[in-house]
Amino acid sequence: MRDAIVSEIVRSGPIPFERFMHLALYGDRGFFASSTLRSQRGGDFLTSPEVSPMFGATLAGFVGSELDRIGDPFRLVEVAGGSGSLLRPLRGAVDVETWAVEVSPAAVESLAEVVGPDHVVGSMDAIPGDLRGVVIANELLDNLPMAIAQMTDGGWRERWVGADGGGLVFVDAPPRRPVLDWLQRFAGPVEVGGWVEVQLEAYDWVMTTVGRLEAGAVLLADYGDTMENLAPRRQDGTLRTYRSHHLGPHPLDEPGATDITADVNFTAIEAAAREAGAEVGLWRQDDFLASLGLRDRISQMRHEELALARSGDEMARLRLRTIRSEAETLLHPRGLGDFRVLVARK
Repeated sequence: MRDAIVSEIVRSGPIPFERFMHLALYGDRGFFASSTLRSQRGGDFLTSPEVSPMFGATLAGFVGSELDRIGDPFRLVEVAGGSGSLLRPLRGAVDVETWAVEVSPAAVESLAEVVGPDHVVGSMDAIPGDLRGVVIANELLDNLPMAIAQMTDGGWRERWVGADGGGLVFVDAPPRRPVLDWLQRFAGPVEVGGWVEVQLEAYDWVMTTVGRLEAGAVLLADYGDTMENLAPRRQDGTLRTYRSHHLGPHPLDEPGATDITADVNFTAIEAAAREAGAEVGLWRQDDFLASLGLRDRISQMRHEELALARSGDEMARLRLRTIRSEAETLLHPRGLGDFRVLVARK
């Protein structure tokens, strides 16, 4: 992958970081183009649905409430569904027409077992007809290609990707107009030397998806925060890589072999959803799941564990304890519970 990117740069000159990120993640030799299913315990990272099936089971309550609110016709769409670990428990609780949007070959194969091969497509545009219902995207926005900018003594400058001796390096470039507009709206105060991930593609994706929605909701869950709360993270930026469940090397070092990600700027995402005509709410993930009854279910499981302990059924107690512990992980205040959930409703 690195050789292919270097060859493109040699032919055409330095490339914007979003072009590099697209190639590194989604190109022919990209991270998500391999035959490896990335979102699993034997892969590179776990998202909330892989940590606990209670994530999907709890979101079933949200989907059911939207079905009650807008009625038929109704579709459930998951974007970037990965292993299918969210849709399996969700579909088990809510019987609605279901689609999955995915580009990773390994994930497409896994999702086809859940919704059928005819209902796994490569983009939202491939879903026919009107869009009424619920669209869920868990940890999608952080993986959408983004530009990179740095504050200098002379103002904002972009950081593109160039080639140097067969390797890849950041090079200076003047900020493009859309990048500068986004920075002025959503970067907030940034000191000299600070880095900002300019999430134009995420903004556009939300505008387009919410804009197409006739009735229902788009639910977005991801790590990140508001513009104001991201300010302390700007000095070093939040761009990073993951591999084998650990932080990986510098993003330019091993393209195609690592996940590339950054914290989502939810102030920008809120603005995009509102501009597309939706009412918007933003929660911490622990508070959102608790509002759907997850804390109550965990408390109920504790009582069930005690009853099993008194009955002497140790194996059943241990199985239930595992389910409860996994569900509690979704609410951990310094882990998954600190993710953000945005709901854009029409």
